[in-house]
Amino acid sequence: MPIYEFRCSKCDKKIEILVMPGEKPQCPDCGGRDLVRLFSSFASPGLDGPSKASASCSTCPPGKSCTSCGD
Repeated sequence: MPIYEFRCSKCDKKIEILVMPGEKPQCPDCGGRDLVRLFSSFASPGLDGPSKASASCSTCPPGKSCTSCGD
């Protein structure tokens, strides 16, 4: 069962709700049902960004952490 992000049109809060199939979600703060579903980012297990063995920007020395981009 997916968790979706919504913005409530009544109280303007951003919320995450577990939505069951066929269910009409409701804002837990104000009870409003006029929710706008937001585009959600997602996590990918095992993908922590650029490899430390390769340069992540033009100023990174190979195999070293970057001082300008913070990687």
